[in-house]
Order: sequence, then C-alpha cells, then structure tokens
Amino acid sequence: MAKPTTIKIRLNSTESGFYYVTKKNTRNITEKLKLRKYDPVVRKHVEFVEGKIK
Repeated sequence: MAKPTTIKIRLNSTESGFYYVTKKNTRNITEKLKLRKYDPVVRKHVEFVEGKIK
C-alpha cells in the first residue's frame, strides 16, 4: 500500500503543557513545524513546536 501524504502531528506549547493536534503534508513540508498560536493556559500567543502523537 502507498504511504499517506498527510500525517497527524501534535503542536506542543513551549510555555505550558497545552497542545494542538493537526495534520501536515509530508511531501511539501519536510522540516519540523514551528508556529505562533494562542495558548489558553498562559492566555497569550506563544511558539508551538511539532512533536509526535503517542
């Protein structure tokens, strides 16, 4: 079978334990994602880094 183009990833907050779950197209984006998103625990925008879903 063919390998799927999109995989589920977990965006972990650098400030708290909060995380988002999203999809990533592995053919277009080969490096790890780093995004600034809203963290409701600390109530501000912080950097989120890609991690694996366990």
